[in-house]
Amino acid sequence: MGETRDTREQAPRAPDPVTLQILKSHFEAAAESMAYTLLRTAHSAFVKETEDFTSGLVTPCGQTFASPKDLGATWFVGLDYAGVIGAIDNYAPGDICVTNDPYAGFVCTHAPDMHLWMPVFAGERLMCFAVGHIHNTDMGGAVPASLSRALTEVHQEGIRIPPCKLVERGVMDEKLLAVMLRNVRMPEQNWGDLKAQIASLKTAERKIHQAIDRFGADTVHAAMYGVLDLAERQARRLFAAMADGDYVFSDYIDEDSPGGVPCRLKLAVRIRGEEAELDFTGSDPQLQSSLNMPTGGLARHILPLVGYNYVMYSLDPTVALNCGLSRPVRCVLPEGSVVNPVYPAATGMRSLTCARVQGIVIGAFARAMPERLPSGPSGGGGILNVRTTDTRTGRTVMASINPITGGGGGDAHGDGLDGSNSFLKNTPVEITEAEVPIRVISYGLMADSGGPGRYRGGLGTQMTFQVFSPNSVVTARNRDRVRFASWGVLGGRAGATCGFWRNKGTPGEEDLGNDDVVRCAPGDVLTISASGAGGWGDPFLRDPEEVARDVAQGKVSVAAAARDYGVAIVDGVVDAAATARLRAPARPAAAEIVFGESRIAFEKLWSEAAWDRLAALLFTLPVEWRFFMKHQVFALVEHDADAAADPVGAVERAFAAASSRHGRVAAADGQKASSARSLRR
Repeated sequence: MGETRDTREQAPRAPDPVTLQILKSHFEAAAESMAYTLLRTAHSAFVKETEDFTSGLVTPCGQTFASPKDLGATWFVGLDYAGVIGAIDNYAPGDICVTNDPYAGFVCTHAPDMHLWMPVFAGERLMCFAVGHIHNTDMGGAVPASLSRALTEVHQEGIRIPPCKLVERGVMDEKLLAVMLRNVRMPEQNWGDLKAQIASLKTAERKIHQAIDRFGADTVHAAMYGVLDLAERQARRLFAAMADGDYVFSDYIDEDSPGGVPCRLKLAVRIRGEEAELDFTGSDPQLQSSLNMPTGGLARHILPLVGYNYVMYSLDPTVALNCGLSRPVRCVLPEGSVVNPVYPAATGMRSLTCARVQGIVIGAFARAMPERLPSGPSGGGGILNVRTTDTRTGRTVMASINPITGGGGGDAHGDGLDGSNSFLKNTPVEITEAEVPIRVISYGLMADSGGPGRYRGGLGTQMTFQVFSPNSVVTARNRDRVRFASWGVLGGRAGATCGFWRNKGTPGEEDLGNDDVVRCAPGDVLTISASGAGGWGDPFLRDPEEVARDVAQGKVSVAAAARDYGVAIVDGVVDAAATARLRAPARPAAAEIVFGESRIAFEKLWSEAAWDRLAALLFTLPVEWRFFMKHQVFALVEHDADAAADPVGAVERAFAAASSRHGRVAAADGQKASSARSLRR
């Protein structure tokens, strides 16, 4: 299934196993030192508190061989910088390069992510690159914080810097820096974070030189490739223990655009021996919204492999987290799809799609080994940013105030983690209120949000806060899971969905659904919650004392304990006799995958076969027509009296009617679109 080694550079013979492990630890420590430097010197809360950043070391051709395990955006393990490294003609000591363009090299994946890379030399020998990114709170563009589902092209999402040298032989390009800072809303914040990034790269350079001084350049160079080979061997060993087969899984994003229809993501994992193919054929066409995931169709792009890396790490926590893990796999990413959009599709909210892709990868592998992998992760709570005015000083303030996170899926070893289903860290309320003139009314876990199971799904978080100034704007990117919940495994049930409200519990209450840009009046109170993760195993097999403990901790209500777990709690204590009566009726055999009620109802019409047929028809059209025609078909199918009895036929009838109405979309359009894409930039 493709080559197993990066053939662009000749790998030397690895050092002996002991030296390799010593240098592996040294490389990881260097990456962690980079992360600590960045964490301690960054200016924005989203970097220094939430930790939306990466740091790492890559080979001269861009293969990541070291990154932190616990700091920063751990889902970016295995980034390949080849596309941007090759965009620079030559490198010299003291150079630092930069880009945030999602379509230049396919390393950066949306405009707020500013990537830097710096060559590290031993004399005249290029040893490696120190690399990393930070998520800027704002990069300009149409809305504060630059990101909204409503944006339709990348030009609306802020300034884009093509791969170029920001620092050349130690000298900053002041003109480029001025352009970068002139086009953002909070330049002092961006400049502070940029300086922190540069400091982290220099930390890496110092650590690599220490290794060279101790072990020699040849040994260090060989170890860089040795750790990649180690990860490959570990991944192949895990695949060898899996049953060959085709494992299919799909999930939905609630809306493919503001007020739109669902977006389907589909995956077929084909395991053969020590290798696998991840085929995303059947996923939706690229969208007229910012949910597109820019991958360039690269067979081992990091975004579709995030969930795969998590699967490998779940199966063996000792695996080396680097590009070597991806060598035994390849992805199929159809051009013009939501997982491989063509320029100038917007990509700002790609993290929502990435989270859902991560879930379907875990779900597909869970079909292969449900006893070893977790149930569905949650998500959809949103990452909050506020732009407002400090009425005491008149100063405009814009900052990230918190990610509202869901939970991790339950698994065979225990309950899912509460309020933590990604790398994002929470920001303490005290920091939030010091950074932004808002009042946090409440912040905590949401009872009954975790999916019931023998091992409960992790709970989602909920925050309520108040703004005080007119024209305050709250952006809540990645809002989702209002409609389609996470899923349970082996009889575990789906987690709760999430929500977003203005002035909840008052006569003026407004359900904001999946809105991600909200303009507020003084005194408005916003409440936002994340969904819960799925449960693992039959909830009626959960230890009643564990249910009682959940009730005592406020994680499960007394009513839910009886309804979902068959456990009667009276005055905080398990009533054994009543519990036995609740659990006495026979129960159906545990299903491998258990979806939420909304998805089950939706798929009575939009079955897998119907959606497969729709996808096949849409991909016969030019890219520019697919999203439009999808919406036309949805509207016609929902008015087809025979659709419920014949979903596939309804899709075919609707597509034929829509094609006829719109001139049958001449094939010549496809030829013109193909030539136009050659002019992408």
